[in-house]
Amino acid sequence: MTDLSLYRNIGIFAHVDAGKTTTTERILKLTGKIHKTGEVHDGAATTDFMEQEQERGITIQSAATTCFWDGHRFNIIDTPGHVDFTIEVYRSLKVLDGGVGVFCGSGGVEPQSETNWRYANESEVARIIFVNKLDRIGADFLRVVGQVEKVLGANPLVMVLPIGTEDDFIGLVDLLTRKAYIWDESGEMDNFTVEDVPEDMVDLVEEYRHKLIETAVEQDDDIMMAYMEEKEPSIEDIKKCIRKGTIALDFFPTYCGSAFKNKGVQIILDAVVDYLPNPTEVKPQPLTDEEGEETGEFAIVSTEEPFRALAFKIMDDRFGALTFVRVYSGTLNKGDTILNSYTGKTERIGRMVEMHADDRDEIDRAQAGDIIAIVGMKNVQTGHTLCDPKHPATLEPMVFPDPVISIAVSPKDKGGSQKMGIAIGKMIAEDPSFRVETDVDSGETILKGMGELHLDIKVDILRRTYGVDLDVGKPQVAYRETITRAIDDSYTHKKQSGGSGQFGKIDYWIKPGEPGSGFVFNSTVTGGNVPKEFFPAIQKGFKNMMEEGPLAGFPVLDVEIELYDGGYHAVDSSAVAFELAARGAYRQTMPKAGPQLIEPIMKVDVYTPDDHVGDVIGDLNRRRGMIKDQEKGVTGVRIKADVPLAEMFGYIGSLRTMTSGRGQFSMEFSHYMPCPKNISEVVIEETKERNAAK
Repeated sequence: MTDLSLYRNIGIFAHVDAGKTTTTERILKLTGKIHKTGEVHDGAATTDFMEQEQERGITIQSAATTCFWDGHRFNIIDTPGHVDFTIEVYRSLKVLDGGVGVFCGSGGVEPQSETNWRYANESEVARIIFVNKLDRIGADFLRVVGQVEKVLGANPLVMVLPIGTEDDFIGLVDLLTRKAYIWDESGEMDNFTVEDVPEDMVDLVEEYRHKLIETAVEQDDDIMMAYMEEKEPSIEDIKKCIRKGTIALDFFPTYCGSAFKNKGVQIILDAVVDYLPNPTEVKPQPLTDEEGEETGEFAIVSTEEPFRALAFKIMDDRFGALTFVRVYSGTLNKGDTILNSYTGKTERIGRMVEMHADDRDEIDRAQAGDIIAIVGMKNVQTGHTLCDPKHPATLEPMVFPDPVISIAVSPKDKGGSQKMGIAIGKMIAEDPSFRVETDVDSGETILKGMGELHLDIKVDILRRTYGVDLDVGKPQVAYRETITRAIDDSYTHKKQSGGSGQFGKIDYWIKPGEPGSGFVFNSTVTGGNVPKEFFPAIQKGFKNMMEEGPLAGFPVLDVEIELYDGGYHAVDSSAVAFELAARGAYRQTMPKAGPQLIEPIMKVDVYTPDDHVGDVIGDLNRRRGMIKDQEKGVTGVRIKADVPLAEMFGYIGSLRTMTSGRGQFSMEFSHYMPCPKNISEVVIEETKERNAAK
């Protein structure tokens, strides 16, 4: 039985290009898991094993690996940084106990860092911070620390100070021990010496050490009282306080270094052991009922409890379907039968493996705290709970955002249809933010995703990995409809055809709802004119009709329906009659309620060198963008804007042209806004023509 206090389930997450994957490579080299480090820019990183990752130099899907340091077992997940793949970060954080947030020493807190940090806060994951790339031009450790406070609203606890910056960065001072770690020019990780603090840094080190201890001792009243009486606590006591505060999310121990130049990575591994929680120290996962409501019970992390695990990722590779599983409680042995509480079906466990990126080691047993992969499971999807059939349970499920962009694809030849169907089935299982619909009339397959890059890579995978030759249509925006006026109306559904008929009368208000409220139904009927048992049918009738708006057939958002009166017949009224009444009422009233087209607005974050700021802002204005904020950095300017998605297609090409290839941007869905009249008319006309052509 493995000691759970020696486990660390951690994720490495950050903005694109902050050096997550390079940091992971160095950790694997240090822990003896690999003998030669692969570089991202050469397409040789261990955890970037997809062709698309190697070509583009980005991480697309999270990769899991296991290694050992100082007698502790690390299960590490390297996550993507690009905004189109934040779903991978979200689901990884859901099953991790701790994280390492990597920030670029010169870029600082970048757009995607904020999203990832927010996800980590929501998942209540304890973190340490690693400010990487201190050898870069414009790198400034303390400036990044300030940004973490200001932009993320977090409390970084400075644990080390760098010795030199940019080309002169040679090492760092550990504030707790007052020791300097200095690496030589060989570039080897282990070639460092431990020396006294450089004379010119003594005052700065004492200042930050004092701040560090003051913050840490607040976690323990006795130690704090002793400190106030000028008794300095032992390093062991300070570490104990830092660990307590880190797990409570009161602060985040902050380190620095250069992963690429092999400086400072050992200290990060020691910090993971010292300050990040083991599986028994985090809040246990809540159990839920069939509706997803919490029951008040928890999956206690212990090998003595019944088996409970969450499937957090499905991956299809050359060996078959792999289901990545985080075991929360109990043990799992090869040959055991387990229950999928979502489908209600049981399955026998054939092969279990421990992953190292795309290699694997066979294992016979897994226990609480482990992250493993099970080979060949059927009908399991991301977010499903696997449990002991004698003790059924459901863990809190994962919630995924709706896609904002779609494209139509069709195979060039008939033989491709079947191939494409099988491939898409596998891809949907792997990525819950990727959705697919078939247009019944035209037979086209509609792929829906989180952004242009997301869909671009899906099409690339279909073509290369699965060999499907495709025709790809223009990207389509996920428009929606809403209403602008409140209407008081009445509708009677009456049908008599011999024998018992159908009767349902409803008096109702249809009103514009609060932005982001979706569909809201409430009833203020008094006196029993419409019996309560028919309310769900009326609600269902209205809700189902919201899928198709009166203008161009787009789904309807932010509408409130209030049922205030009506009438029923003792014999002819039924749930079906009232559902049909609601459907008829929708068709009758919606066109009168000032229907309006609304479009998705994206939160766009652009980084540009100083000399191109005017061009970039002018271009965003032409794209109907609203500039929200400008922030000058050392090497350029960050511009934040809200821009309609319809205007953002192909933006990366324009930005690169304007900034001579130096600009970068990220965007994520923000909210829906009314579409200007001239654009609305064109979209409605085009949609009607497209529907007529089908």
